[in-house]
Amino acid sequence: MTDFLSLAEDIAREAGDMLLAKRPTMSREIETKSSPTDVVTALDKASEELIRERVLAARPGDRILGEEGGEDPGDSDVRWVVDPIDGTVNFLYGLPEWAVSIAVEVKGEVVAGVVNVPARGEVYTAALGRGAWLGDTRLRCNTGVPLDRALVATGFGYSATRRAVQGEVVAKVLTRVRDIRRGGSCAIDLCSLAAGRVDAYYERGINPWDYAAAGLVATEAGARLGGLHGRPVSPSFAVCAAPGLFEQLHDLLASLDPERDA
Repeated sequence: MTDFLSLAEDIAREAGDMLLAKRPTMSREIETKSSPTDVVTALDKASEELIRERVLAARPGDRILGEEGGEDPGDSDVRWVVDPIDGTVNFLYGLPEWAVSIAVEVKGEVVAGVVNVPARGEVYTAALGRGAWLGDTRLRCNTGVPLDRALVATGFGYSATRRAVQGEVVAKVLTRVRDIRRGGSCAIDLCSLAAGRVDAYYERGINPWDYAAAGLVATEAGARLGGLHGRPVSPSFAVCAAPGLFEQLHDLLASLDPERDA
């Protein structure tokens, strides 16, 4: 796991440095392009290509699942799960809440994860059974927080119908908690939970590359991560918080039927 973590961190740092150097701005530079989305998509792909090249150079038999390029086949039990830019809208607008996320699975279990937040100069790391870290500081999530005092992070999907339901849900959650935060990056939200910057997190529609690395950071910091009704975390739904708060938030959310899209 140490070798996996070291390699993942080196690659995540290199990709983050490249993205910082090449990030466009909402200015003349963007306005002269065919589309702001096209510029970001090109850098998403460049970041993922860099990560894939580095992984395969070091471990040519491993599989890689990336947001942009899908899954590459391999002949080992190791799979790398990659989000080249989590928080692309933030990246485009010059907001700091975007990250490079790299996780390593062995036989389907995440054993190492790195989330690099380049604009903040923060690198979160975790290895299975060995804790979660922000640099040299070991992370522990907030514990003993009741629901009515919880600062809860969440996010929203892209389709109008899903957003309408999410708006209904968050309006009801808002009256039961301290406050809501919407940062725009699942990976950073989960790492913020691990660092005690928020108390809980929930969202519908996240993908494995969004939560694979950061989910390990959160659970190694003492949080519980899962879906609704005892199911594992999945694109259908994710809830994360310290034990105790997890159950309270879960029960509230379950009562609101948040997995519907209309």
